[in-house]
Amino acid sequence: MPTPTLTWAQLRDVKCAELEGAADGWGKSSNRADAARDRIEQQLLTGLRDTQEGEAAQAAVARLRQLGRNFQYVYTECGLLRTTLNSLAHEMRTQQRALTEALEDAAALKFTVHANGSVTYPAGGEGLVDGAPLRGGTASSSGTSGLMPPSGLIAPNPHAAKAQDIADRVCGAVRAAAEIDWRYAGILRRLKAEEGLKVPASTWKDAAGDAAEVRDAAGAYLKDAIPHDASPEARRDWWAGLTQEQREEYLAVYPDQIGNLDGIPALVRDAANRDNLQLLIGKLEGRDDEKSMTQLAGLREIDRQLGAATEPGEPPMFLLGVSDEGNGRAIVSYGNPDTSKNVAAYVPGLNTSLDEDFAKGDLKRARDTAIGARYHDPSSAAIAWLGYDAPQLVDGFSSLAVAGDGRAVDGGARFGEFTAGIAATNENSDPHLTAIGHSYGSRTVGAATQQGGGIPGIDDIVLVGSPGVGVDRAEDLGVGKDHVFVGSAENDVVTKMPSKQQVAAGAMTSLSGPFVYVVGDIADQGDDDLWFGKDPASEAFGARRFPVDDGPSVIGRGGVSIDAHSQYFDPVRDPASANSIALIAAGRPGKVKTEEYR
Repeated sequence: MPTPTLTWAQLRDVKCAELEGAADGWGKSSNRADAARDRIEQQLLTGLRDTQEGEAAQAAVARLRQLGRNFQYVYTECGLLRTTLNSLAHEMRTQQRALTEALEDAAALKFTVHANGSVTYPAGGEGLVDGAPLRGGTASSSGTSGLMPPSGLIAPNPHAAKAQDIADRVCGAVRAAAEIDWRYAGILRRLKAEEGLKVPASTWKDAAGDAAEVRDAAGAYLKDAIPHDASPEARRDWWAGLTQEQREEYLAVYPDQIGNLDGIPALVRDAANRDNLQLLIGKLEGRDDEKSMTQLAGLREIDRQLGAATEPGEPPMFLLGVSDEGNGRAIVSYGNPDTSKNVAAYVPGLNTSLDEDFAKGDLKRARDTAIGARYHDPSSAAIAWLGYDAPQLVDGFSSLAVAGDGRAVDGGARFGEFTAGIAATNENSDPHLTAIGHSYGSRTVGAATQQGGGIPGIDDIVLVGSPGVGVDRAEDLGVGKDHVFVGSAENDVVTKMPSKQQVAAGAMTSLSGPFVYVVGDIADQGDDDLWFGKDPASEAFGARRFPVDDGPSVIGRGGVSIDAHSQYFDPVRDPASANSIALIAAGRPGKVKTEEYR
């Protein structure tokens, strides 16, 4: 840090209003760029795709998309400049107030504050010998006030200590202001774009670094006010109470936090996360570790889908969450969960992470569910919720066999907060919410029901491909047993996982290949117990079991197959199951057909 050259008179005269005026100018530029990007994406691209075909049209679409990304970059960088200047003004004002208070105290005591910050005080007190007032003097600050222990010596003139305190306060304000000036000058110098009209991936990498630097600098100005520990309802009200300028700054500087904050409206989260998606891609670009490359592939596929044209009648796509935390996070809704009366949230399970398979497979499950639900009620949306770390395959063998309840309990708490946020922002007076758990995701949903009061807002629960949910009766899930639905394919080995007691008794042997188990004739031992409790498809559990296709045999001509575990949502491979899930998601559970328990 440089030695301060700022004087207290210069600090006093800093015009913070002019800094804020400059910030407003950059804010207007940011908003214009954002409006231009919206016009390209919502009007020009849509019109071009709907009316033109051929190579020329495809080239025009590509150029428009590039222009839209350029405007997105301008929006981001100008927004960062606005917040940097506002944060600079905010911090300078704090030091100005400290200086003003010190100068006012000096004036009230009739002390003189000199240009170098020293403080002259008058005679005062009484001499021990003659009783005459003691001489005045001048106090200077070393700049180390509060860093050195007191000497224990007391100046005889009572004004001396007060003058020293004022000198230290003046010096402290000036030194802090000099540090602020030096720090922000460096940030502003680095907030510059490359020459040219294109915004390549390397530029987004720089933008990610810019955003991180501004976040660090603006912590006291913006970040500390984000209500991370509040309820989703309180977060909703906090956002509603912000000015438009404050909202714009939070979206520009903290898209990662606003976009992943339950209780913030879906349209806002989507806008924030689309920007954060580009920053994450820039952050991971060029890294060669396996985790980064895997997540980058998933993020790029999500980005591709967000930019693709939506076919007429298909639900629009909303990015409600994205992060590189743990194995990656992504929350994608098909249909607006704030305006839809029916909202279903699907929790994936075993071996799910933010990768290309998730972006193609799990998102398709949510999309298929949304399309099916909208057939029964157009006011329906479906969400793929990857908000936790699901167990992963270990050396080709299922970690489910050694997995405990920890990830489900942690994920269940997060899922409950998410659904509370959906309930808080939904605009319908009585929305119908459905929780869908697949594989280990069903255990996560089960854990969420046990978090005091159940899953907020949830009316119906669907469990498919489940190895148990952590409770032994459907009625223990908190929505009434008639509102718990189960799909369990005959050839889905995960739904026939042996209980922990059976494993301990040595009843299980394993075949080659991931999570293939033999327990007698591959069924459980007659007590309806699975790895995580009672079999949800059993009569003892007491849920409503709907028909599903048996699925491919575990062992066939092609070797070991686990496909039966993955087709519950597919309207082509298992239309009966997919339609049952869609009916429940659309708020039509009474129309679901049932079949016998296992």
